[in-house]
Amino acid sequence: MKQIEERLKELNIQIPQPAKPLAAYIPAIKVDNYVYTSGQLPFINGELKYKGKVGKEVSEEEAQEAAAISILNCLGAVQSVIGSLEEIDQIVKLTVFVSSAESFTNQPKVANGASELLQKIFDDKGEHTRSAVGVSELPLNAPVEIEMIVRVK
Repeated sequence: MKQIEERLKELNIQIPQPAKPLAAYIPAIKVDNYVYTSGQLPFINGELKYKGKVGKEVSEEEAQEAAAISILNCLGAVQSVIGSLEEIDQIVKLTVFVSSAESFTNQPKVANGASELLQKIFDDKGEHTRSAVGVSELPLNAPVEIEMIVRVK
């Protein structure tokens, strides 16, 4: 069995199928040795797990879980393009958008929900650059949206 598949089983994680796009775009595209995802929301089985602004309707801890769910959806989009997560050579970059209540400034802590999960799954290959950005609104009232770039073998 492959290393990433083993790690996912140990962590009891299943990678979801990519969510259906909400508009005119595709979930992910491979260009040369890189895969770029569209922004992914915290969908589980087609339903948003959380809704609202972080620091108001959604707690910081719930937002970290939303970030973890969103990053799994990113991995599902990547997998749909490359076939197997074993082909990932490096997680390169995350952009984490956090729908933030006024005066909420812990966007980096929210983004850690995604970053820490990637490091658990991919070890050194999960280390990445990142931006955590507070925004006033996200599609469907989602608290978090994440896009990622990965380098593949």
